[in-house]
Amino acid sequence: MDNDNDQPLPAGSLLAAVDLGSNSFHLIIAKTEHGEMRPVDVRSEKVQLGAGLEDGILSAEAIERGLDCLSRFAQLLESVDHDRIRIVGTNALRVAKNRRDFTQPARAILGARVDVVYGREEARLVYLGVAHTLSDDSRARLVIDIGGGSTELIIGERFEPQRLESLQMGCVSYAHACFAEGNIKPSNFHQAYARACIEISHIRHRYQSQYWEECVGSSGTLNAIEGILVQNGWSESGIQREGLTKLEQALLEFDNFEAIKLEGLSSNRRNVIAPGVAITSALFDVLRIDTMRTSNGALREGVIYDLMGRLSHEDVRERTINALMQRYAVDEDTAAIVSRRARVLFTATRMSWQLDGADWEQLNRVARTHEIGMAISHKHFNRHSAYLLRNADLPGFSQEEQEQLAVLALGHRGKLDQAILADIAESDRPRVSRLVAILRLAALLKYVEKLEQLPDFTIRASENLLTLDFPEHWLQQHPLTAAELDSEKHALERLSITLSVS
Repeated sequence: MDNDNDQPLPAGSLLAAVDLGSNSFHLIIAKTEHGEMRPVDVRSEKVQLGAGLEDGILSAEAIERGLDCLSRFAQLLESVDHDRIRIVGTNALRVAKNRRDFTQPARAILGARVDVVYGREEARLVYLGVAHTLSDDSRARLVIDIGGGSTELIIGERFEPQRLESLQMGCVSYAHACFAEGNIKPSNFHQAYARACIEISHIRHRYQSQYWEECVGSSGTLNAIEGILVQNGWSESGIQREGLTKLEQALLEFDNFEAIKLEGLSSNRRNVIAPGVAITSALFDVLRIDTMRTSNGALREGVIYDLMGRLSHEDVRERTINALMQRYAVDEDTAAIVSRRARVLFTATRMSWQLDGADWEQLNRVARTHEIGMAISHKHFNRHSAYLLRNADLPGFSQEEQEQLAVLALGHRGKLDQAILADIAESDRPRVSRLVAILRLAALLKYVEKLEQLPDFTIRASENLLTLDFPEHWLQQHPLTAAELDSEKHALERLSITLSVS
């Protein structure tokens, strides 16, 4: 039922990752070999989803560009099982209020859910991708990834990130904010540089050079900058401040983005290279970086390695849930009882209610953490639990997954209202409602199970009907449980689920 594999994926397994960046969309299809991955197909297309973002709304044109690209990617993904594909959305989709206008048709095209991730989760995945392309040494490294809408900074050692940050500055967003109509002038460049300096200054004290031994750049922007520096003889390899200064001077000789012609610069980078250089210069100056080498590893590679863990025995989400339980001193005996009862109810209903292994994993995680809010207050602790699950940094989880955890925690007790599903995609609401019903019953029955063994009772489900049949006289002997189950009938009606108890 759940992904409890304790063995690595078989050699030759095909996996795929799609990175829906603010500037470009990236696809990688890879084979597993001895715990590592070997790329089979790598594609990138400039989509500039972020360029179609105005007041938090993605334009119809930007959505169309993105979906057209995914239609081409879909042909390549036909050879990969749907449960071995992961699609990750970054800054443009994070901030887009109408992102479901894109993510829902994208899911239909690719046959897999789009996971929009928070900035720090994006940073973790970037680090994972970079770390697997570098030598396995113990030196602390600063990894920087400049994207279209955000810049991620990570300090880590080997494969473990230690500090993660995502800043709201990117080469596409700065192109529109600081270089009106693509005009290049000293004042525009200085505006972008100064804006980036201010943004970086907020985290400067945690990312100064005293905390790392080498700096590594990831992403198309930084790789493009290194390529220009090398092609023009301004660097033998990597990026240095002296070379950046020469590149700045060269860029300021052009009037606008379209006029830029530099050795080593591809045409699809013309519109983002100036803001990219401004951001890079600010990073060098504020963080006192002397030199930066670049890596071909990036978010998409990190997603592949994370997916390998999910499909074997190294799902970081389990580590996150265990850490939450420890941090908020969860009563592990109670958590185990609720999890065990939820599993019984889930097993009995999964076929009729069309639930799958991923649903069980989410249900099990919230069964173990639904009481974390008690660390704040017993009164309305379900609200506190929901707040923590929705807003905490939870490595491995997408925004959608965190929202589902929060809804389940909020809905596991107390009054119910359809409004709790407001932030759940409409297509997912019936499924989430059913998980809420299972969790509510598991939590209700925990009070009996703490005192005595529950009797064998029958559980049946069909469409929106859930039936519980207890042994004769058991409910009469447990009047409190009988009353609570009767109350549940009225509560679940608000989720369009009919509960029958006898």
